[in-house]
Amino acid sequence: MRIRPARTFIVEPNLPGPLEPLRKLSRNLYWTWNTDAAALFERIDRELWRATDHNPVRLLQLVTPERLHELAEDAGFLEHQRRVAEALEAYLRRPPILTVEGLDRGDVIAYFSLEFALAECLPNYSGGLGVLAGDHLKSASDLGLPLVGVGLFYHEGYFRQEISPDGWQQEVYLDLDTAALPMQHVLGADGKPLEVSIPFDGRDVWAQAWRIDVGKTPLYVLSTNIERNAPPDREITARLYGGDNETRIQQEMVLGIGGIRLLQALGVEPAVCHMNEGHSALLGVERIRAAMEQFGASFGEARLPVTGATVFTTHTAVAAGIDLFPPDLVRRYLAHTWQRLGLDDRAFLDLGRTRPGDDGEPFSMAVLGLNLSGYRNGVSKLHRGVSQRLWEAAWPNLPRDLVPIDAITNGVHLPTWVSHEMGELFDRYVGPGWRDDPERANWMGVYDIPDEELWRVHEGQRQQLVLRAKQQHTEDLLRRGLPAREIEGGRTLDAGALTIGFARRFAGYKRATLLLRDLDRLARIVGNTERPVQVLFSGKAHPRDDGAKALIREVVQASRSPEFRGRLLLLERYDVELGRLLVAGSDVWLNTPLRPLEASGTSGMKACANGVLHMSVLDGWWWEAYRPGTGWAIGRNRVDDDPEAQDAFDAESLYGLLEDEVIPLFYDRDAQGVPREWVRRMKDTIVTYAPRFSTSRMVSDYATRAYGPAAAAWHALRANGLERARELAAWLERVRAGWDAVKVYAVDDDGSEVRPAGAPVRVDVQLYPGPLQPADLKVDIVYGRTSAGRELHIEAEAPLSFVSQQEDRLCRYEGSFAPETGGRVGYAVRVTPYHPHLPPVICTGLAHWA
Repeated sequence: MRIRPARTFIVEPNLPGPLEPLRKLSRNLYWTWNTDAAALFERIDRELWRATDHNPVRLLQLVTPERLHELAEDAGFLEHQRRVAEALEAYLRRPPILTVEGLDRGDVIAYFSLEFALAECLPNYSGGLGVLAGDHLKSASDLGLPLVGVGLFYHEGYFRQEISPDGWQQEVYLDLDTAALPMQHVLGADGKPLEVSIPFDGRDVWAQAWRIDVGKTPLYVLSTNIERNAPPDREITARLYGGDNETRIQQEMVLGIGGIRLLQALGVEPAVCHMNEGHSALLGVERIRAAMEQFGASFGEARLPVTGATVFTTHTAVAAGIDLFPPDLVRRYLAHTWQRLGLDDRAFLDLGRTRPGDDGEPFSMAVLGLNLSGYRNGVSKLHRGVSQRLWEAAWPNLPRDLVPIDAITNGVHLPTWVSHEMGELFDRYVGPGWRDDPERANWMGVYDIPDEELWRVHEGQRQQLVLRAKQQHTEDLLRRGLPAREIEGGRTLDAGALTIGFARRFAGYKRATLLLRDLDRLARIVGNTERPVQVLFSGKAHPRDDGAKALIREVVQASRSPEFRGRLLLLERYDVELGRLLVAGSDVWLNTPLRPLEASGTSGMKACANGVLHMSVLDGWWWEAYRPGTGWAIGRNRVDDDPEAQDAFDAESLYGLLEDEVIPLFYDRDAQGVPREWVRRMKDTIVTYAPRFSTSRMVSDYATRAYGPAAAAWHALRANGLERARELAAWLERVRAGWDAVKVYAVDDDGSEVRPAGAPVRVDVQLYPGPLQPADLKVDIVYGRTSAGRELHIEAEAPLSFVSQQEDRLCRYEGSFAPETGGRVGYAVRVTPYHPHLPPVICTGLAHWA
């Protein structure tokens, strides 16, 4: 028999007066990256700290009153508490490090994401997307950027992974108790928990708001698990990536529409909204609706400032990773929305299609995000090109090179991912500034660290990792009910062996089992008793991805073979805490995606910041980062149309690198037992990659290249009751109506077939403007290298000047360009709309080419 309580209460723990600072310290996630703060809570009760998944709020609820009174009289503990409390206060009071041109005083940037990885006790994340989002908030806090996060709270979180006796992943969901988590209700003006409504198909769904403090940055999360909702609606936000298409569109409505309404209820009108992937694309629709009501504007007028003030980041490299919804499902859930926009269903659905008017094309949230944003970017330089290929159909009048998608390469929050011991080394030799402003830190100081000291710290990290792996593996085997010989028999992990780490989301394209392609050869590699090698795998597969689960089972089954026992291991229950141990304690970080399907891949950045050498396919961030002598490139730049041939080539490269370079280098020791050349490469790795691939650099890039221009457009287009937006909307309507009548009639140049580099080429263009005026048009030359197949690779552009207009309205433009390099060079003439007040973040997509 189960008894439900008539009522529940939240009882705050009674802390002795001297320990009262712990209450505030526990509520701010500053402790997730300040290792001294984390050590303070661990000092209260080491076992309870681990048992609560490093949750200080729950720790204080469970620790005994006797222990608290003991600590209240412990001078050493109180001094430690004072130090941490003062550090937090100083951090919160610190003036901003970053100033951004375009952001006015009081402006707010709202960062929307379906998942955020902040701490292992808040399992509201599945993998890299969430980790990136969490690190983004932390670095925004470090830099003093006026940013707020907006997401969802999943009361069952993302699943806890367990491996069955036959090696198959099983998903276990746990109810999360908000009273035991570092989050708090957002209260309305009436002092009650704040709730916002979202119009669904004929009903309102309500979402309650919570606040999570991430240093200076607040994260607001919404949950529909409240009593005023019907039982099915309470389950909308139950699980991250749970349910079907209907659940997904419901979640995205709560995030995008509900998130904007929450900010409005808080009195926050963001100058910039940043969509971390297309899940939050409906925020653009809701902002347009609000502007239409506020200013009495049309959809076209309200769309301009919203589009100009929105940033969209895509993380996917394949079409299969995009949320697509059947038109009938969109009609069912969003009819109320487009009716309030003054649109019909066709016009609204076309906002999410690459082929407007094609009723057979599903509705894409990513395309909606692209269409309602002024700045768009991929997450590495290589991924920019991949994204341009993926989305070129959305801009049919632009060549792929000019599809308006930029690149801002991802980074990692160094204080979160650099180990405590390595961080102390950096404090002494680089200076404490590496934590908050790594780009300006003196990273050359790493070369002053004595080899012996750096190697001793790294060996300590490897020992911690091996100890944790042994302990967890034993616990997992006992839980599965496996016989004792599975635990006690054969070899065990070696704290001194070359340790290769592979930890990430399991998916087919990440090729986790590439290392297992030739088991006999791998057995010889790991079985060398004089130069032992061990491989630690970890990661989760999506609950509905049976192919990825089969890869996990393949790793587990290989690890049970006698030749791999104690040398190959899969650690289950991958989370932030285990990830920290792996990226710090491994010697080599392995990454084997099928190129070019890895958009960025941040785990290698975390490893490199700890001095771990990176060995990866030249994909994602490693394509632009790799430098010989730091890590290793698997397979070089080869891309084969046949995946089987690609696997064979890359596996051969991987085995060869291990046998011929990695293992000999690791075990080449001097009389003191230090691998001098390996340590030199560790130092090069830290100096080369840590400052460049940090979220401090990444967030600064977003601030200067995206947030500042977006905020400037927001203010300019909204001034005087949308005066400029109304003017531009009318101009755009006129230009679009007359655009098809614009024709280029003739293009002439000075005709020389061969010319020296740097010599100008004169170009003369005649065009008919149709009903438009010459002032409405901008004519440019785009030029660059031309392939043998006569394909132009655009590398630069030069404007042409208006010269005259004849009585028949034919216009003449002229100008020149000067190729600076030799070889075959070509040019083309491009005609685009022009208005002096059109912000550069607004792309009309209109172009004529000659």
